[in-house]
Amino acid sequence: MRRLILPALLGGLLSLTAQAAEPDRWQVPVAVKKLDNGLTVVVSEDRSSPTVGVSVVYHVGMRLEPRNRTGFAHLFEHLMFEGTPNAKEGVFDQVITGGGGRNNGSTRPDFTNYIEVAPVTALEPILWLEADRMKTLDFNPATLKNQQDVVKEEIRVNVKNQPYGGFMWIDIGQHAFQKWENNHDGYGSFEDLEGASLEDVAAFHRDYYGPNNAVLGIAGDISPEEGFKLAEKYFASIPARPTPKAPDFREGLNTQEKRIQQTDALAQVPAIAAAWKMPDRGSKDQAAMAVLGDVLAGGDASRFYQGLVKGRELALNVESLYGLTSPWEYDGPTLFTVFALYKPNTNADAVLAALDEEIAKVANEGVTEAELSRVKTRMLADWYNGLEAFINRADTLAKLQTLWGDANVVNEIPKWIEGVTSADLQRVARTYLTRPNRTAIDRVPAAMAKAAPAATAPKQ
Repeated sequence: MRRLILPALLGGLLSLTAQAAEPDRWQVPVAVKKLDNGLTVVVSEDRSSPTVGVSVVYHVGMRLEPRNRTGFAHLFEHLMFEGTPNAKEGVFDQVITGGGGRNNGSTRPDFTNYIEVAPVTALEPILWLEADRMKTLDFNPATLKNQQDVVKEEIRVNVKNQPYGGFMWIDIGQHAFQKWENNHDGYGSFEDLEGASLEDVAAFHRDYYGPNNAVLGIAGDISPEEGFKLAEKYFASIPARPTPKAPDFREGLNTQEKRIQQTDALAQVPAIAAAWKMPDRGSKDQAAMAVLGDVLAGGDASRFYQGLVKGRELALNVESLYGLTSPWEYDGPTLFTVFALYKPNTNADAVLAALDEEIAKVANEGVTEAELSRVKTRMLADWYNGLEAFINRADTLAKLQTLWGDANVVNEIPKWIEGVTSADLQRVARTYLTRPNRTAIDRVPAAMAKAAPAATAPKQ
């Protein structure tokens, strides 16, 4: 978010065993090697363009940031661009953009990623820069204060001074989850951000930014042998560092619906966010839940759009999200969230009832083969299109290796999607998209809230 860019596998269903590719399915090239210091390197060779995408993913994010330091993982991401003893502030951007490339970074609950794309001739400078800031940073009061102010301004622009203020991805988790690791505001409070010290910064880099807690992904005009050799050249001398044991942040499904009403001084129309806890990563229900999410909220042809926007004319739009990532890129409790602006002549109860009705149709009747085929085709097209750009492919492979322990999941996900049946959708709808597992926030314009009594939760 430097710049805002909105268990064990069960029953062999999500088996990661390599299988021969069907003739009509693109098999993404994947080669993996682990260096002696613990850094895992993933290379995907593609000679279609003389460019490369690079991603370095660290297995730390908002979920593991220090207590009383909400937003620290995000703040630290910003500090990673503030220079080192060898490459002062500004050098990182100058080298990459000066060579015709671009770079970015983002912080999520379970990882922080740093990405670049550039001509292949710029690969060695990029790897040198990434290795340099993996070794150490330029820890000084000026850069810390500067980036504290930058993050605070980002929060003002993207949350505090925006209608709805990100309530569908910030506030909803604070109510849906029980454990601090899952329910605190990863963007951060101003007080916590200001309280971060240079000692905090140095400790976070020492504990979580070692090579043994990272994955380097490279995709594009390079062979695996060349990629591994360059990784050895620039990263092998960085010693592994002990990484703190993660706390147990697992949670079960919720057992009682939660309803919250908020007011919004900037909003013109009311909005609602409804969220349900998702299956665990790697469970037999994960792929089915991903497909169900698309059936219900995947565009204008979805059940929710057709039912609430077109049919009942209750909502102005329907959008969905999976926490801050995707249905495949999480390593702890996450949410499937539906967000909608609704018309002032209706209310949250009516919108939630309409959502429940559409869910019940799937749970009781399933979906037709034609609808299921259409949704799968759309999902597969989106998946493969997302891997075309080398920067996205390198990043996806690095994230899958980090979270799943196997970058070859990139070639398994299409098979999992294709294997979902109507009966699977019925099962996950009945298991996860229930009222007891739901958290809902009704965000009402302040003027409307003054003119009407607060809504009460319906009787169970």
